[in-house]
Amino acid sequence: MAAIEISDLTVHRGGTPVLTGLTLAVETGTVTGLLGPSGSGKSTLLRAIVGVQIVATGSVTVLGEPAGSPELRRRVGYVTQAPSVYLDLTVAENLTYFARVLGAPRASVARAVELVDLGSFENHLAGRLSGGQLSRVSLATALLGSPELLVLDEPTVGLDPVLRRDLWGTFASLAKEGVTLLVSSHVMDEADHCDRLLLLRDGGLVADDTPAGLRARTGESDLDDAFLALVEVTG
Repeated sequence: MAAIEISDLTVHRGGTPVLTGLTLAVETGTVTGLLGPSGSGKSTLLRAIVGVQIVATGSVTVLGEPAGSPELRRRVGYVTQAPSVYLDLTVAENLTYFARVLGAPRASVARAVELVDLGSFENHLAGRLSGGQLSRVSLATALLGSPELLVLDEPTVGLDPVLRRDLWGTFASLAKEGVTLLVSSHVMDEADHCDRLLLLRDGGLVADDTPAGLRARTGESDLDDAFLALVEVTG
């Protein structure tokens, strides 16, 4: 069963087409990577999936409901590139506040802190954290209430290699529990952590395949080279 179904999606911004006729599906309980260079339409596609983007044509269905439906508010976690927390509150205060807004149990705060390895920062003001730490707090807020779908816009930007590795391990563990994750990135070396890859370029879908499938399709062992080969074919 598909957690996300998109049919013939077109989005214009400022009169310019950003996404053009996209059709794709994201299967339940998988980690799907949304990759492509800056300006390829990744963030716009994620915004359409969570229902905050006006679309020109097409349909977006999320967990069986139209994108943006009120029924999805507690079922979908969304992390933007910019930190979405209150800088004058501590980490613990931020998470406690958002847990109350979501109606999530208090136990979900401790679980979220553990998942993103923020235990030693619980009493720190968010405004005094590094960019990478702030990103982890935003991710923790999205994990409150055990969402069925996580939509993450470049969640590993600014993180050190060890934490990036640990977060991808967390994503894999969540998928094994049945959570669906759609994770955008412009870093191709993260692609091997994904069950499936969606490659965007200039608002179009260049490829929808597994990492192994992309290698077989292009004859390239390196996924950076595989992406370049696909771009040259479709350019």
